[in-house]
Amino acid sequence: MLKNRIFFLAFFLIMGASWTNAQEGRKNNLSLFDNDMSWQSSPYRSASGAPGEKYWQNKADYVIRVSLDESTDIVMGDVKITYTNNSPEDLPFVWLHLEQNRFTEDSRGTLTLPLTNNGGRYGGDVDGGHIISNVSVKGTSRRAEAYMPEYLITDTRMQIWLQQPVKANGGSVELSMNFEYKVPKKGADRTSILDTKNGKVYAIAQWYPKMITFDDIKGWNVEPYLGAGEFYLEYGDFNYYITVPYDHIVVGSGDLMNPSEVLPKEILNRYNQSKNNAETVMIIKEEEVGKPEVTRPKQSGTVTWHFRMNNTRDVAWASSKAFIWDGARIDLPSGKKSHAQSVYPVESKGQEAWGRSTEYTKASIEHYSEKWFEYPYPVAVNVASEIGGMEYPGLSFCAWGDTGEALWGVTDHEFGHNWFPMIVGSNERLYPWMDEGFNTFINHYSTQAFNDEEYPATLDRTRNFVFWFNSENREGIDTYPDIVQSNNLGMTAYMKPGIGLILLREYILGHERFDYAFKEYIKRWAYKHPTPQDFFNTMNNVAGDNLDWFWKGWFYGNKNIDISIDQMFSRGTEAYVYLSNKGGVPMPVELEFTYQDDSKETVMLPVEIWHRGNTWVYRHQGTKAVKSVKFDPRGIVPDVNASNDAFPVNIYDN
Repeated sequence: MLKNRIFFLAFFLIMGASWTNAQEGRKNNLSLFDNDMSWQSSPYRSASGAPGEKYWQNKADYVIRVSLDESTDIVMGDVKITYTNNSPEDLPFVWLHLEQNRFTEDSRGTLTLPLTNNGGRYGGDVDGGHIISNVSVKGTSRRAEAYMPEYLITDTRMQIWLQQPVKANGGSVELSMNFEYKVPKKGADRTSILDTKNGKVYAIAQWYPKMITFDDIKGWNVEPYLGAGEFYLEYGDFNYYITVPYDHIVVGSGDLMNPSEVLPKEILNRYNQSKNNAETVMIIKEEEVGKPEVTRPKQSGTVTWHFRMNNTRDVAWASSKAFIWDGARIDLPSGKKSHAQSVYPVESKGQEAWGRSTEYTKASIEHYSEKWFEYPYPVAVNVASEIGGMEYPGLSFCAWGDTGEALWGVTDHEFGHNWFPMIVGSNERLYPWMDEGFNTFINHYSTQAFNDEEYPATLDRTRNFVFWFNSENREGIDTYPDIVQSNNLGMTAYMKPGIGLILLREYILGHERFDYAFKEYIKRWAYKHPTPQDFFNTMNNVAGDNLDWFWKGWFYGNKNIDISIDQMFSRGTEAYVYLSNKGGVPMPVELEFTYQDDSKETVMLPVEIWHRGNTWVYRHQGTKAVKSVKFDPRGIVPDVNASNDAFPVNIYDN
């Protein structure tokens, strides 16, 4: 007995001295914990993460009139844009997006597609492109006369030089032009034409000339549309008119303004019933598809559908004579209502398939509205299409062949995008993780909530992704979407940032602190343009922790988490746990102690244990003899080496 005690004390004194030296002065971890992620205050953006007292952003209002020619697949019409310059500088020229120019043989997007897999998801037709004519500009006063300006089209962007600059601090200008383009059958998974037995389904997006964002960070954000990088747009009010063949049904972002003109009495009654019924109501039934004498008010020519949507960054629409159409009421926390709708061909019907689309849409919108921020739009429309999944304000395109869990997943994901980036308008083209990653995170909880976990969530199994974290070919979250390797995009934009927020909520901050800070971020930046620093500073300030070590390590680094329990010694009820941080990302350390009677106790060590170096000794003083210790007992942390996460212990007799 005495011999064992002497050995234990000698070993502990030797080990303790060496580890104490390692902890206290040989090399600290300042580089992991310094504050170079912080943001200095400006009149436009506060160091607290809130918009500054002089924050500004410009506004773009649109009136668009187009027609769809089903025989040629051409959309043509005109757009009038009222652009308001709220910036502190005059603008002698303006920039617009012409995103259909992506679908030409010599576009930058076409020429930079990888050869493998025909360019993958972001490939597309190359016989399209915008045709622009009759460009004119005038001031917004009644006496202002229109003039034909000089303009230059470069790939997916258009620059218009003005005779007089748009004045700072509220000046405005009216831009008008005609445009047309051929709708691509394959449009980089953003826009498409689906052939069905009852007719074509047109999914129309990136369809009109639109203003490029001018902000206080970069000025004009002129990054071209290449395919993978998505969008960054100004907010404004939209009135748009879609003229289609008489037998088509059109759905779109925003309110349908003339339902009594485009729907016969019986269909209109069902449409109105669906707006006021919590259960799904059939508006156009399967047996009515292809029977315009039942579903349409006219039997020849064309019909014009008018939609309106305010304070939005974009609109999209779909048109077909092949649609089954249903809808239901969405109940919002304030007592307001919205309208869930689904349109799909007979090929997509069934309760295992798109027959549940409106149920999914309603559940998704109601969950996010209750948990994070109330849904602001009058409709939420799900369109079955030749698109794997793509989101627009109030409208989503999802794959027509999806069923069950896959359809729930894509529907929930695309409608989750109404919060990121439709409400919180981040720059998707540069920071896809601010919409895809945040959305993946909120999808996790909506999936848990739907029908008591009818379908499995994924982010509670973070260690399933350790194979990628251990890959030599992994890339960082901060890699731009048009640069990242295609096989890494799902992790860099979606899963890794989503896991990062899971770590914050479930492991680092806890639910109460995280939720308050995250909701404050949404509230502060709703309908505005946040940067990554605005998010970081909001979370730091509202949650009350300097998390720069986490932003640096997880969001702006490419190293991993590897917390190791190297050794443990115990004597009686006292145990010494020797820890080391073998990865590049420090973490708080949650330890679960199992006692000799198999009872357990959990202790959380703060991240500050790694301030002085990468080793730490924790002295645990319990009430029972310790049998073993384990790191991360809940399995939340994607630690890349599970073999050093637990330690069996030798118990020395007294």
